[in-house]
Amino acid sequence: MTRTIEFLFDVGSPTTYLAHKRLAGVAQRSGARVDYVPVLLGGIFKATGNASPAMVPAKGIHMFTDMGRYADRHGIMLRNNPHFPINTLTMMRMLAGMKGKPGFAKLVDTLFNAMWETPRNMGDPAELAAVLTAAGLDADAMLAAASDPDAKAALVAATESAVARGAFGAPTFFVDGAMYFGQDRLDWVEEAAAA
Repeated sequence: MTRTIEFLFDVGSPTTYLAHKRLAGVAQRSGARVDYVPVLLGGIFKATGNASPAMVPAKGIHMFTDMGRYADRHGIMLRNNPHFPINTLTMMRMLAGMKGKPGFAKLVDTLFNAMWETPRNMGDPAELAAVLTAAGLDADAMLAAASDPDAKAALVAATESAVARGAFGAPTFFVDGAMYFGQDRLDWVEEAAAA
């Protein structure tokens, strides 16, 4: 039986970016399928009373140091985005609207890379459109997807479902109903998916 790793993500999270970069290897080694589930991290924080670790100065400094260590260990390019934090609502609506459609995986990669490899101000609509176009994606179609009422509803539903299932941040993973939080739990996710 092929297991599914549900990956609840928001492209605005650098730790979620690190998880994204490692997930293909996890899936290959475990034989699992990865289901990318766009959620709005700000909505999860609001619903659960949580906040970004970067909001606590000492914790934020440690978190960025730790992320650099993880990136180095796994050979992942990670750069600080000087525009962080960035409002990801448009990008996450876009992803919710594109889920299950051709181009979804490329869109995920493009947005994560523009946030954390070649840091761009992805909260600026003109910058977002330029990044999409440079990646060979139809910026007008993607932005239209973000405005679609079904995409908006899908993002709200996925975010509410995440909170109802116990999620309080990102990345969050589910394997056979068990929840794992944080990119540093990927070893556990892989073990569960391979079991």
